[in-house]
This record gives sequence, C-alpha cells and structure tokens, in this order.
Amino acid sequence: MTHPATPAYRDPNRPADERVEDLLSRMTLEEKAGQLFHAMLTMRPDGGLAEEGPFLRHGTTELVAGRHLTHFNLLGQGGARAMAEWANRVQELAASTRLGIPVTLSTDPRHAFTDNPGASFGSGDFSAWPEPLGLAAIGDAELVERFADTVRREYLAVGLRVALHPQIDLATEPRWSRQSGTFGSSAQVASELVAAYVRGLQGPRLGTGSVSAMVKHFPGGGPQKDGEDPHFPHGREQVYPGGLREHHLKPFAAAIEAGCSQIMPYYGLPVGTDWEEVGFGFNRGVLTGLLRERLGFTGIVCTDWGLLTDADIMGEPHPARAWGVEHLTVAERAAKALDAGADQFGGEQCPEVIVELVRAGRVTERRIDDSVRRLLREKFVLGLFENPYVDPDRAEETVGAREFTALGEAAQRRALTVLTDRALLPLGGRPDLFVRGVDERTASAYGNVVGDPADAEVAILRLRTPYERRPGAFESFFHSGSLAFPEDELKEILRLLDTVPTVVCVNLERPAVLPEIAERAAALLADFGASDTALLDVAFGRARPEGRLPFELPRSMAAVAASRPDVPNDTEDPVFGYGHGLAR
Repeated sequence: MTHPATPAYRDPNRPADERVEDLLSRMTLEEKAGQLFHAMLTMRPDGGLAEEGPFLRHGTTELVAGRHLTHFNLLGQGGARAMAEWANRVQELAASTRLGIPVTLSTDPRHAFTDNPGASFGSGDFSAWPEPLGLAAIGDAELVERFADTVRREYLAVGLRVALHPQIDLATEPRWSRQSGTFGSSAQVASELVAAYVRGLQGPRLGTGSVSAMVKHFPGGGPQKDGEDPHFPHGREQVYPGGLREHHLKPFAAAIEAGCSQIMPYYGLPVGTDWEEVGFGFNRGVLTGLLRERLGFTGIVCTDWGLLTDADIMGEPHPARAWGVEHLTVAERAAKALDAGADQFGGEQCPEVIVELVRAGRVTERRIDDSVRRLLREKFVLGLFENPYVDPDRAEETVGAREFTALGEAAQRRALTVLTDRALLPLGGRPDLFVRGVDERTASAYGNVVGDPADAEVAILRLRTPYERRPGAFESFFHSGSLAFPEDELKEILRLLDTVPTVVCVNLERPAVLPEIAERAAALLADFGASDTALLDVAFGRARPEGRLPFELPRSMAAVAASRPDVPNDTEDPVFGYGHGLAR
C-alpha cells in the first residue's frame, strides 16, 4: 500500500496523466520554465559532472539545481562505464532537488563514422554501422528496425532515453552538408525506413523499455539554397523552385503514423512560399497549422539548437539561429516560438526568460503548462521516476557487445555499392598491393603491400567526397560547396589509375562528381561508412556488397548548379542514376 504521505506523482500505480497533473500542481513557475529547455552537457573523462568547459555556459549543478533543467543532450564521447556512471550522477543530483524530477538524457547519433559536434559522433565504444545513407543503400526495413533496436539497447544501458534522430530530410540538394544522416533522395524509401526506425527505438508504443525518437528536421531540410547549411547565416534560406514542398512531408507523415514521440523543426527560413518567412522553429503556419492541425502530431516539438541566444562555439562567436527574427529580443523570440507551437528550446538554458514573459503577461502560465504536460508525461511513460539509474557493469557488457558489433560489421559490407567493375573483382590470391587511404597493416592480411604503385599488381585507393574548406572551427565540420575533385588532386588520382589496375572506393557523404575516375578506375565502389576490413572483404570476394545508390551522382558542378534544390535526382545526365549498383 502506498504511504499516505507519498505524493500522487510518485505512485507508479496511478495513470500517467493523473501523475502529471499532480506534479504540475506542485511546481513553481521557475520549475516549470526549466522544463522548456533541452541543454547541452559534457562529462568528465572519469564520468564526473562537468562544471565548466566547452559548450557550457553554466555548470551541471547550476543547470539542474539552480535553473531546474531536466533535459540534456550529451556531447562528446566516453567509455560505456564512464557514461553510465555519469548518467547516475546526474540523476542523483536531480533526485536531490525539491521535487526530484528525473533527468531525460539525449544524444545525437553515435553509431557510425561521422564525427561532427553539431550533428553526430563517431561510434567509439558503440557498435559501428554504416551511416543512414548506407542503410538506405541496402534498403532493408527489417535491418533498419534491428539497427534501431540495437541503438535502443545500447542507449538504455548508459541511461540515454531520447535519440535526436532519425533524420529524414530528403537529399535533394547535392551540395548540402547533412546528407549522410538521411535516407537519401527517395521519399518512399525514407518513409518505409523511418517507420522501421521508430519501431526499433520505441517498440509498438512508447514505454519503460523505449528510447524516444526525436524525428528531424520538419518540414524537411533538404531544399537548402545552394546547399548551404542553416547552422550559419549564409545558409538560412530554404527554397522550392520545383514546387515539391508537399513531397518533403511524406516521410514525416510516415513517422507520425509510426508513433514518433518528438519532432524537431529545422533552422531554415522558407522563401517564396505562402509560409511566413521566418525560421521553422518560429513558424506558426508550419508548427501549428501543418504539424499539429493537418498532420495530427500530438507529441513534443523541440526546436533545433540555439534559436534564442548568441553563443560562443569552439572559441568563436556565433549568432542565434533566429532567421527572420534577428531583430527581436531573446524574450520576443521565445514568445514567438511558443506562439508558433514549440514546446522546448534545444541548446538553450535561459528559463528566466520564460518567467519574465509570464510575469509580464506576454505568455500565459496556461500556455507553459500545455508544454510542461507533454514533457513530464514522457518522463512518466519512459519509467524515469521509477528507474532513473543504470548498472555500469551491464553498460560495459551491452555497449559494443559482440552481437551488435557483428550486425554493424555485416551491414557495412552489405551497404558497399559497386558502381563499375571491368572484370577485376573479386581479387584473388595474395597480390602485390599498393594502398592509399587504407591502413597498410590491415591490407597486409590480404596481399603483399608494396610502396611503389609500379611494383603492384593492383592498387586500392580510398577517397572522400570533396568539399570546400570554410573558415571557422565549427563550420569546418560541415562539408559544403563543390563536389568536384580539385584539378591537382584529380591529376594525381588519374596518374595512379593509369599506372596500375585500381579499385577505387569513394566515401559518399555527399554525391561526388567523379566522371573521370569512373571512366579510368578498374573498379569503382561507394561506401557510406565502412572499415578498411569491410572494404577488403568485399574486394576479395569474402563478403557480398548489396548497395544501390541512394541518390544520383552528378556529371558536373554546372549540372548541380542548374538543378532544383527541392527536386530529387534533378541533375542533367548523371554519371550514375539513383538506384545504380551492380549485382554481385
């Protein structure tokens, strides 16, 4: 029997909605305001709480105990045990507060090869899989569900309860830097795979064994003008010259039907439409009119990170991504986002602004309560009030477990895509090998590594999609601009191809322009995140590549510039069309 003094919100036998109302009735305005922020946290290498450091305006203790925040995304990497111990320390701190509201911990993707502090992390101790583009290249919804279930199990082990993914923008502008996190250019494929992804993370319905899926970036971030990224002022405009705005909504409709718990709108500012020309996080026509009313989404809307305040990122000043509302004060921006339909502010930590808005009569406390209800309800449904802590021993056993690692490694091989093969593959015996971009020690298990291509029977060359180097530490992680190999680099590549039969493998984080390489390589493969061992296993016939291109590969940058950013596969005379891949 529950002790009479136990608050109703602490009683696990009561319905979640009843518990929410009881807890809400006990909260001060300041405590409510704290729920509306989903801030960044780092951890010390030993799993301790970080009280200062990069990306932290305030220390962990101040954020939890002083500012009443209970939603955080973990930046950076660490060992499984350290992450679990850190999560427990954060929860202990939360438990010591007046109401003891447990913390909800989230993360950007951390199961592949891309390491960008603004978007994703390399796998580290977690099982390593191909990027989502590679999952799209395989095109197997059952595999995607197994992948997401693996993510769920590894996240749960270290206390992470919200995935800031999947990313279901359509890869329609070839230059855009965020394509590796998408399922490619097909709305149909993205729709099928996001449904499987949500099932894998959340299960049949959100519950105590779920990781909540925050699907992004609504209403589809692919049609960026010139492919520039709206993390930065020069990339703020989103355009639809092909009139395909509705097409980009299809994967989101599928995600909502699959029951995704949260949605993140993008930074972009729509230009030339009937939508207000303000960033989507401030856009009432998009968040309320489209997402809530037309598509029927009832879950949490969390803005993308950093919409309200200017920030110092990696030692550089960056303006708030308040595109279209730069002239408004921080408080006015917050009010506009709340009026638009946002529930929570990603990457921000200024609850005093919300308190000020309510006390000034600009926003009603009832409006704040609407969002806090959604946020608290998810904590109850996830079982955080009953089981906020994790077992560090179990975390070590689970994260990177042999079963998960084997699944990821098999997927890396399946996602490899053979674009051309002039009767070279599979390689046999132990040939004299020249390698570039491949670890020589790894290659030595497959052949005799030589130092001069003239002495080799075959060469293996790994390349990455070209990009324009941008000034600034943060922007350097967002690979944008030209997709064509610089002339000097291309000459060096072609010299090798003319010297010895060469297997070329290009990592397609974006669709590279490579007609000359395609013409002269003895075999050309694409990877979307694969180890050297995975590539060599495929090259030597020990594993079967199954990939098909998840977007077309343009013939020239002129063709890219002439294409329409919102139209899939719109470049003239591509070198390889969507879905190309030689059956093995």
